[in-house]
Amino acid sequence: MRVTANDESTQRHGLLAAAQHGDEDAFRDLVQPWRAELHAHCYRMLASADEAEDVVQEALLRAWRGLPRFEGRSAVGSWLYRIATNACLDAIQRRSRRVLPADGAPGRPPVAGEEPPERWIEPYPDAVLEAGRAAPEARYERRESVELAFVAALQHLPPTQRAALLLRDVLGLSAAEAAATLHTTTTAVNSALQHARRRLEQRLPERSQQATLRSLGDRKLRDLVTRYADALEEGDVAAMVALLTEDATWSMPPSARCYRGREEIVAFLVAEPFALDWRRLPTRANGQPALGWYRRDEQRGAHVAEVLEVLTLRGARISAVTAFIDRAAFARFALPDELPDEEEAP
Repeated sequence: MRVTANDESTQRHGLLAAAQHGDEDAFRDLVQPWRAELHAHCYRMLASADEAEDVVQEALLRAWRGLPRFEGRSAVGSWLYRIATNACLDAIQRRSRRVLPADGAPGRPPVAGEEPPERWIEPYPDAVLEAGRAAPEARYERRESVELAFVAALQHLPPTQRAALLLRDVLGLSAAEAAATLHTTTTAVNSALQHARRRLEQRLPERSQQATLRSLGDRKLRDLVTRYADALEEGDVAAMVALLTEDATWSMPPSARCYRGREEIVAFLVAEPFALDWRRLPTRANGQPALGWYRRDEQRGAHVAEVLEVLTLRGARISAVTAFIDRAAFARFALPDELPDEEEAP
């Protein structure tokens, strides 16, 4: 049986009416189609998947409490975005911004017992994006809007400019809808948007990762990622040199260290990662190729999750490796906590 748009609208109205009469199950069903999109929106605002989850929960709680006052003058999705955006703005006031180690001056290794000097951007699973829907009016496509460079650039915008740009250019809301969300005027929204676009252009690369990946094609991309992973596992200096751009960066949040330039990166790799026993699983993060890396643990007799790497490409070479040293991130990417040793063939 075919479900029409009218059927869906009738169903939503029924759920809304039931939810406004205190039906919690109806409320969950009402907001479920928007949950993944709200999470991605909050991630763009906050640059943290964990904080995004917390804020989405807070936003849905606010929505539940405010449901009796919702008159249906706007779409449910617009109403939820309004609540989530303001919850993000409240959260931003309580926290410092997140950055990437490669986004500023070269860092130094943190001193033992010292707090990291910055709060770092976290990787975001592509699988969450697949559950969302793109607005035709959006200026940025779904994957492009979570690329590391884009998310990092957003964090340098004042919160209101950040919100205005995301509401207009990523979600495709009208100026009037964005103004209602931010409790301001359309003139103020358009002004904030112009300033945000100008600042963003100064920080973004000329070509997005999505454009680069399309130009490479799936086969060349798989080959490049495989050659890179093999070079790291095998400690192959020549292969790694051939894969990196001359001005490549290698960072490892939450460490503040950032290696710049092919020569400096290779020296680090030879001194540390090349000397270890690694295995990997491919994944995707922030609309970019990624790898979950597992280091051999002799006591456990297995390779244990340690680093989730996101690769940034320029042409057919790697211009940045962001190696998130965060075992907790593996669960978000549905990656196992460890890889058991392969049994030897009889």
